[in-house]
Amino acid sequence: MATLIPPPTAAAPPTPSNPTSMEQKKVDYLDLPCPIPYEEIHREAFMSLKPELFEGMRFDFTKGLNQKFSLSHSVMMGPTEIPSQSSETIKIPTAHYEFGANFIDPKLMLFGRMMTDGRLNARLKCDLSENLTLKGNAQLTNEPHMSHGMFNFDYKGSDYRTQFQVGNGALFGASYIQSVTPHLSLGGEVFWAGQHRKSGIGYAARYNTDKMVATGQVASTGMVALGYVQKVSEKVSLASDFMYNYMSRDATASFGYDYVLRQCRLRGKIDSNGVVAALLEERFSMGLNFLLSAEIDHRKKDYKFGFGLTVGE
Repeated sequence: MATLIPPPTAAAPPTPSNPTSMEQKKVDYLDLPCPIPYEEIHREAFMSLKPELFEGMRFDFTKGLNQKFSLSHSVMMGPTEIPSQSSETIKIPTAHYEFGANFIDPKLMLFGRMMTDGRLNARLKCDLSENLTLKGNAQLTNEPHMSHGMFNFDYKGSDYRTQFQVGNGALFGASYIQSVTPHLSLGGEVFWAGQHRKSGIGYAARYNTDKMVATGQVASTGMVALGYVQKVSEKVSLASDFMYNYMSRDATASFGYDYVLRQCRLRGKIDSNGVVAALLEERFSMGLNFLLSAEIDHRKKDYKFGFGLTVGE
């Protein structure tokens, strides 16, 4: 009598309740993403906590002459703070005009600004190769010992970035940041200021996902900086940071937000010193933006308000 052999049963498909049967995704440590530059590890937090605030009236006009070259004109009127031994801030009314020229090319960018008080600002960015970039900035002024210049050489590797800095006053610096996992990058920096006979070393860590960014930085100069950004949605981000100097024992904590609407962008913050600030950028039409800035410091009795227009083609 023949023996009946039951047919083989099909293997159960992988399910979350059966992790042993699921194929686990392995991390390829030879194919990690390239991290952002060391100097920009806090950039998401700075967008909310360090908005470009101003006081008084501001008008900016940009005229494009061709696809690569454009001219800009800026008029600013408002008070300027002067040093004082009293707790209250002393301000005097000032006004100045700024003329600028911009050259933008895929491999070369030049920016120049000339102000009525005699200051000249210049910035340069040049791609020397696919991975090597030269950056430079300089400021020339009539005041003695106030002019300065600096050049940065940035090299971008497959999963790391390194930078070398050289500036006037015998200033030298170098930094390196490396991706150690798909979300975590670690780095360090060293610098030497020969004019002031000072040197320092620092370390930094950055962890980022699609929904959050956490950063930490510590330096031998006494600075400790922690930052956290939570992306609530595509339009809303919340940010916080903590700054501490263990030499002067100064500590500051801040909380901010970045809200992007259809026609405007609103950024603001409040810190542990009682300073409240906000910046509104409203787009009226293509090439026409309205700016509204406010900063209130009740402790120092310092109140700053500003409005401006930006016109550009």
